[in-house]
Amino acid sequence: MQKKCIVVGVTGGIAAYKALDVISKLKKLDFEIHVIMTKSACEFVTPLSFQALSQNPVITDMFEEPKAWEIQHISLAKKADLILVCPGTANIIGKIANGIADDMLTTTVMATTAPIIIAPAMNTNMYSNPIVQGNIEKLKAFGYNFIDPDEGRLACGDLGKGKLADTETIVSSVTTFLYETKDLIGKKVLVTAGPTIAPIDPVRCITNHSSGKMGYAIAEEARDRGAEVYLISGPTAVKPPIGVNIKYIETNSEMLNSVLDIYDEMDIIIKSAAVSDYKIKEFFNEKIKKNNNDFSLELVKDTDILKTLGEKKKNQILVGFAAESNDVIAYATEKIVKKNLDYIVANDITQIDGGFNSNNNTVTILSKEGKILELDKMNKRAVAKNLFDFINKER
Repeated sequence: MQKKCIVVGVTGGIAAYKALDVISKLKKLDFEIHVIMTKSACEFVTPLSFQALSQNPVITDMFEEPKAWEIQHISLAKKADLILVCPGTANIIGKIANGIADDMLTTTVMATTAPIIIAPAMNTNMYSNPIVQGNIEKLKAFGYNFIDPDEGRLACGDLGKGKLADTETIVSSVTTFLYETKDLIGKKVLVTAGPTIAPIDPVRCITNHSSGKMGYAIAEEARDRGAEVYLISGPTAVKPPIGVNIKYIETNSEMLNSVLDIYDEMDIIIKSAAVSDYKIKEFFNEKIKKNNNDFSLELVKDTDILKTLGEKKKNQILVGFAAESNDVIAYATEKIVKKNLDYIVANDITQIDGGFNSNNNTVTILSKEGKILELDKMNKRAVAKNLFDFINKER
């Protein structure tokens, strides 16, 4: 498969150095990167730095002798699958909005039919200036895409909105935009992830080893396919995915209530969370003091959230997970029927480098119609892709 080509336009703002990190991250994702720098951008960062990271010549001069017999701005305009302007100054936004093409970047933008994303970065008063905002709205009406700047302390010392968005946010926005499979546009997807806890006293609790990585990977896949994603997560150290609606919970009951609040609005629900099956019969309001005697706790069964959702299911697609240590497929098959599921993802948690806390998983996906997809060990994002492919193929 041919690599996607991204043309990155770097303009003259102090945030120009952050474009280096953006390009580095995009190259690691195997995109082909070409960089165009404005004359002002070269005052902040040298072209050599961008050339080293992009592994392509950097264009800085509209009239420099071309490396090949082609008109460079037309060549890149045709080659680009996407143009990213990062950072986008008030000056470059104004030029593009008013059709001014007086350097290599603006002429390339004018000549392309590729989608364009602009990540603004400027002084907070400049950003809020009605002229700048008017230019942004004008470009949005033409189909240009913007990544909103962050709020914070700016290089000039002011506090406010205008700081270049986090580089991971920019990279995530670009990769989502260029993701080829867009079969979930207009769909709402609910994903649960991570563990829940069963409190014993104000200090102690019972929980499990779930890291949340599988659920977070599913949320990212659904987002990139165009879905509006809702992620309900137990306690986890995994960085929250950009561009999804996330709510953190701790207990079984908190997860149940959070899911039921939006359940009827969802098209697809994927319950990958490792929810506590039992809770303490009597919560201790004060910390239990240590003594030399043995101590026992009485546990009672907690709500089976997946079963509850299966009973309430109407037109939603409901997907469960079966993390087992033996008879994996047998238990998973039984669970599909018992909990009224459409699909189930079964994995053997005893496998090395798979399951809880691992970046990889080896799973089997089963449908209620009896279709089975066995997957070799792969990273959890690849598992998520195969899961949605399987659901799409079956529908």
